[in-house]
Amino acid sequence: MKETLLKTNFSLPNVEKVFQGKVRDVYFFKDGQVAMVTTDRISAFDVVLPIGIPYKGQVLNQIAAEQLDAVKDILPTWKVAVPDPMVTIGHRCTPLKIEMVIRGYIAGSAWRAYKEGARTLCGVALPEGLKENEKFPHPIITPTTKADEGHDENISREEIIRQGLVSEEVYNKIEQYTYRLFERGSQLANDRGLILVDTKYEFGIKEGKIYLIDEIHTPDSSRYFYKEGYEERQAKGEAQRQLSKEFVRQWLIDNGFSGKKGEKMPTMDEAFANSVSDRYIELYEHITGKKFIKEDLSNLSQRIEKNLQKYLAK
Repeated sequence: MKETLLKTNFSLPNVEKVFQGKVRDVYFFKDGQVAMVTTDRISAFDVVLPIGIPYKGQVLNQIAAEQLDAVKDILPTWKVAVPDPMVTIGHRCTPLKIEMVIRGYIAGSAWRAYKEGARTLCGVALPEGLKENEKFPHPIITPTTKADEGHDENISREEIIRQGLVSEEVYNKIEQYTYRLFERGSQLANDRGLILVDTKYEFGIKEGKIYLIDEIHTPDSSRYFYKEGYEERQAKGEAQRQLSKEFVRQWLIDNGFSGKKGEKMPTMDEAFANSVSDRYIELYEHITGKKFIKEDLSNLSQRIEKNLQKYLAK
């Protein structure tokens, strides 16, 4: 099986603390910088799966880096440099305690809730008669709380402000940023023959200024449909061809796992890992318009640590 990066334990200068997320390991430095290492871990239903996906970290990091550059005219982003294909160095910001999920189409968890009878989502009223994967008249924002552990929870704009998670002034600003970022992301996807169905954005504060942080427009944070054939499939009631992590979730559901207590994680083999890897690479090539260059996977951890040390020594 190809080497994958599942955990890091780098010896780097001036590290203040290290945080391990579901997919990323973040090194915080005393000078106010952070190094975000995108591993090959994969999560679904807020559970980290037991195997790594070859090249996944490289795919996510390189897409996010390019997409961050494509929106820096809208607002400041945390990105400063990419010293390794799996690492981004950036500004250390204080994250806001919410994630801004924006949906142009009803799909995934929103569709599952709608199918079960829900007609409001995060305080947003949904019309009757929607079909799966149908486009909304206008994109809707369905925020979630940002959980350090366990599940993120849906929450309304009103409840966010009532709980003081962010002020009304800050919420209004990030709401407008979210609409503008989604419009830009949709344009970029359209240029590549894709539809950006839904995605999420995270924001942070540094010295009183709002920054866009974390990843954007990657298959872990977004859902894409192929533009070609969308209307025909929709008219026939057929499933849409999509590039996202949803197929992993669907595979788990089909094998009896949806993250609920007592359910057993199905067995995943090398063939499954490679098939997921192929899907991630396919999305990279679609969204960037570039051929994916597979980095050497031998001595993966040592390569990343060496590149980080070289950058930090400047």
